[in-house]
Amino acid sequence: MELAFTGPVIEWRGPAPYYFVRVPDEESADIRDVAAMATYGWGVVPVEARIDEVAFETSLFPKDGGYLLPLKKAVRGRLGSGDDVTVEMTVRL
Repeated sequence: MELAFTGPVIEWRGPAPYYFVRVPDEESADIRDVAAMATYGWGVVPVEARIDEVAFETSLFPKDGGYLLPLKKAVRGRLGSGDDVTVEMTVRL
C-alpha cells in the first residue's frame, strides 16, 4: 500500500524530544484496513517512508484512532516543529 500526504511536524517533549507527522484521517482509515496483516504487535505498523531525498524505515504508532509517523534523525535535523513536510510512504505487509 503506497500513500502520500503533507502535514506539520509535531514535537513531543518527553525525556528526550521526539518528532512525528500525523497521518491524515483518510490515509489512517486505509492503513487500519490492512493493519492486522502488517502489525508485529502493540498496533504498530511497519512502513518505508521518504521525505525529500531521505528514505527511512520505521513503524507508525497508533494514536487517537489514527497514526503518527516518527521522524528519523536524518530527516528532523533540518525540520522544526510546525514545518510542513510531504511524505511518501509504503506500508510493509
